[in-house]
Order: sequence, then structure tokens, then C-alpha cells
Amino acid sequence: MANFSKSNVPQFSVDVYQNEYLPEGAGEVNAIVTVTATGGGTIGSAVSAPHLFSPGRGPSAAVAIMVDCSGSMDYPATKMRNARDATAAAIDTLRDGVHFAVIGGTHVAKEVYPGGGTLAVADATTREQAKKALRSLSAGGGTAIGTWLKLADRLLSSADVAIRHGILLTDGRNEHEAPQDLKAALDACAGRFTCDARGVGTDWEVKEVTAIASALLGTADIVADPAGLAADFTQMMETAMGKEVADVSLRLWTPVGTTVKFLKQVAPTVEELTGRRTEAGPRAGDYPLGSWGDESRDYHVCVEVPAANIGQEMLAARISLVIPQPDGTVQNLGAQGLVRAVWTDDMVASTSINPQVAHYTGQAELAQVIQQGLDLRKSGDIDGATAKLGRAVQLASASGNADTAKLLAKVVDVVDAATGTVRLKAKVEEADEMTLETRSTKTVRVKK
Repeated sequence: MANFSKSNVPQFSVDVYQNEYLPEGAGEVNAIVTVTATGGGTIGSAVSAPHLFSPGRGPSAAVAIMVDCSGSMDYPATKMRNARDATAAAIDTLRDGVHFAVIGGTHVAKEVYPGGGTLAVADATTREQAKKALRSLSAGGGTAIGTWLKLADRLLSSADVAIRHGILLTDGRNEHEAPQDLKAALDACAGRFTCDARGVGTDWEVKEVTAIASALLGTADIVADPAGLAADFTQMMETAMGKEVADVSLRLWTPVGTTVKFLKQVAPTVEELTGRRTEAGPRAGDYPLGSWGDESRDYHVCVEVPAANIGQEMLAARISLVIPQPDGTVQNLGAQGLVRAVWTDDMVASTSINPQVAHYTGQAELAQVIQQGLDLRKSGDIDGATAKLGRAVQLASASGNADTAKLLAKVVDVVDAATGTVRLKAKVEEADEMTLETRSTKTVRVKK
């Protein structure tokens, strides 16, 4: 991990939102933790004039673009052309000095550019060479995404850089390797680079693509119409070029007698982090947050504390942000937040739910009931699907999640959003159902 001078690292801050008052006998503390990074200063400048952006200005970075070249990319024939154009657009968005490679993915992974197990360094010449190499991309063969990821990892790790990122495009199911092979590849790559995954068309498996993004702390989305790929790839690369700090971890310290029930990201998407904890000394654990540019994300922390008497108070958790270093030490990012518990007999104080906690509890449930509803619909349980998707409509409406409400309305006819009364549509476009499933974890932020 590179050391950063203060000038090019964003400043991190931590804000904690909670109701710290508990009734006598209660032992569960909930808090929403907002982590914000500001003032890194490279976002926007790289993309407004990529060729004027000097290598010294942004953090060192390496990017691997993995393009599906399996046989199905030929149907329709425009799909492969759109994928080539999208990759070219992404290459144009690379800032000077960034290391990069293009990988063609079938049942094996092959280096399209620059080849020889190396990375190219972006400048006007290498961009043109890479775009020329893209013309040779043609469709044929199967799909084994684990091999693509392993090659990306090998190439990305060959450069001594601060930020390592992958972009992966697939149009089909991962049929030419066992599910455990993909899982093993994801386990091997986790923590080594972040990766955004995109499914193009409607013949791919949503749970595969979202699992890739989840394991590698990136984003997942659908590009139903291949014509939209170039815009999507450009935007993904702009975001990647805006990342300034890699491998940030949230360090959670809790006192003796407490248990961390869960820690999950709740905005901009729901992402379960509880199982990713690595121990970090007595009563402390680190949870990976991936790469950061100028942005803000929200996390829900739930801690079980020993019940106490009225009037007692305790520190239930201390939150800090760190970057683990290769030598086992950490760089502390200087931001800290405290979660408290105070036992009171004031019923009004102890029974009011903090609005942030209430909002994100609803958003997490919204993501869950959409997934459950779509699974039930696929298995033919119409009543179960109607109930779950009705609850989703109700939650989306109550929380002001207009984007999700719009996607739900393509799968169900909404009779009454407030009560969650819906009817399943008899005919649903496959792209609409897949879009709802892929974007089900996207949340709206609570209005502070």
C-alpha cells in the first residue's frame, strides 16, 4: 500500500445517528454511521480533460477491463460491436499514467492488450494501440468468469499502485466452470482489487453478477440494451478514476460483555459486512469498505450490550477508520465515532426510534422482500410473491424510494401503495424483472 501525502488524500469524517436511551432490561443498541470523504480533489478533473491530467496528480492506479467474448456475444451481432465501442470509450476515460489491460473472456481468459503478462501505461499512444487491438475481438467459446478474474488479479498485482480496479462485462451464464470455481476465484481476489460487474442483454444470471460485485466491493447493474454500454462504461471508468484511497476499513471496538450483532452498509446500496470481519486486537475487528473518492456512505451497526440499571450508561462501540499496511500496522485516518447506551425510565426517550435507524431498517427490508418476492414468483408461488412484492411497494412508497417504486410498477399493478395492495402482472418483460432484481439493493438516503 502506498503512503499518501496529506494533500492528495480526502479528509474522512464519521457521524453517528442513534437513540442512545434504552428502557430498563433492554440490551440492543442500533446506530447509523455516516462515513464521508471530502476534498481529495481529483474527481472531475480527470474526466473533464483526461489527457491533460498529469500522472503525478492522482493516486497511482491500475485497471483491468474484462470483456465477454463467448459465442452468445454474436447474437445479435451488434452486441459485440457495442462491447468493443464501450471498452474503447472506457480506455479514452483513463487518465495519463494509469496502468491498464484488456482481457477477452471465454471458457479461458486471454490478454487482448498489451499482452505478455504486463500492463500498459495510459497515454495517447497506448490508448490508440489498445483501441486497435479491440478490433480483433470476436465472439466464440464458452463462459468461465473465474478464469477472467484470476488473470485480472495476476495483471493488476504486477504493478505497484495504490488503486486496483476491474470492470467486468458478461452476457451469459457462467456455464463452463463449476459454481465453486467462481467462488474460489472471488475468495482469492477479495481484498486485492475492487470490481464493477455488468450484465448486458437478458441471458445472464443476476445472482452471479451481483455476487461478483458484492465479493469485490464494486457495483452491479444491467445494461438491457447493448446500445447503452458506452455511456455506462464511461461513467464506471470516471468513477474509478475518482477513487483516491484503497483498502479503507471500518474498525469497530466494543467493550467486554458486548456482541456485535451485525454491521452492514445501507447506502448507497445494502451490503452485508458482518461476515467479513477480521480480528484487529482485543475486542476490535476490521470491516472492509473498499476504495474511496469524494463520497459518503451509511452503515448500520447493531450491538448487544449487557442489560443495566436505570441511570447507568456505557460506551457500546467506538468506530474509527484505518488503512491496514503490509507490515501489519495501520494508517489511522483520524475520524472517530462513538455509540452510547443510556438506561432511562423516561418512556418517551427510550421508545422513540431514531429516524435514520428506522429509515434504513426499512430500506434493508425493502431489498430483502424484493429478492424473496421475485424468487417466489419464479417458483410459481403467486400468493407468496404478491404478499412480498406488495410489502416492497409499501416500503418504497413510505421511504420515498421513487426509483425502486418505478421498477416495481413494471412487475406488479399497484392498487394501493400505502397499504401494499398489488396484483402480479400476467406478463412481465424479462429485462424489467432482471432490472428490479439487480437494483433491489439500491437505497435512498434519509433526509437529514
